[in-house]
Amino acid sequence: MNKFKAFVIVLILISFKGFACLNGDTKVLKNGVQVYIDFRGLVPHGHNFFTKEFPELIIELDKLYKKTNDIDYLSDKGYLLIVQGKYQEALKLYLDIEKIKPNRYSTASNLGTLYELMGENEKAYQWIEKSIEINPKSHKGSEWLHLRILEAKVKKIENVTGEFLINESFGKDAFPKTDLSKKELEKLAQSIYYQVNERISFIKPKDKIISVLLFELGNAVKIIGENENATRIYNLAKEYGFQDELINRRLTSYFQGKVYNIKKENQEKNKGGIVNYLNQIETIWIVLSIIGGILLIGLIVIYFQRKNLKKILKIR
Repeated sequence: MNKFKAFVIVLILISFKGFACLNGDTKVLKNGVQVYIDFRGLVPHGHNFFTKEFPELIIELDKLYKKTNDIDYLSDKGYLLIVQGKYQEALKLYLDIEKIKPNRYSTASNLGTLYELMGENEKAYQWIEKSIEINPKSHKGSEWLHLRILEAKVKKIENVTGEFLINESFGKDAFPKTDLSKKELEKLAQSIYYQVNERISFIKPKDKIISVLLFELGNAVKIIGENENATRIYNLAKEYGFQDELINRRLTSYFQGKVYNIKKENQEKNKGGIVNYLNQIETIWIVLSIIGGILLIGLIVIYFQRKNLKKILKIR
């Protein structure tokens, strides 16, 4: 891929940021090319990969590695292979990178992701644990949740709960509740969002763990006050297979609140309409009274003028 094409790709990706919904996180490779851009906000959509350019991009990364011997180019190539679903090829590459330059965060993290996608959850757990030791703040500090997800898979917990995964319960009422502070809740929501957004980039419905995480994300977003986004997330949770009746109660509570607000607005409008109507009647009554008064005065004047005229005629 020549520099002009790389420039065009970057230009196209930058242009996407002009849209209100496409200005979230991006991933930039070592050569400066962005490979995805996300939707903003807390509703997961998965990464918007630009896969058409990947084959040519991989060739360029290979050339850059041979020219510079910079392992980052090779690591980026492995990431693109994962996105393309070439897991065995990516696995061999990352194991080679680990031999060449051991204890790199990106190697441990990508190996963890690879093994999870391949269903080897125990190995995935070990590599993600190692990646956290190397960089505890990685993936916006959300990798603790990645470990919980892998723990549930390793233990083969069939009916995994949100409380197990996120160490928090939002109760069983129609409206979710929490003792977390706003800052803590927002941090938790960001962690869930990050992990879910990563997963739905590769895993399509249905998936038990993703459905549970989406439900809990919906609860957090609902408490934060983003009711419409919470509804979108709840519906996505159902799409991924969440079946607990509680989700319907929480969806219903939103629509009931929506209906109540509409009724209230209509009542206010109607109330204002009645007041306006009464004001209009009062205005009309005043105008008619004034006109009636003027007509009455005119009739009185005409009456006396005619009476005076008759007296004059009699005198003559």
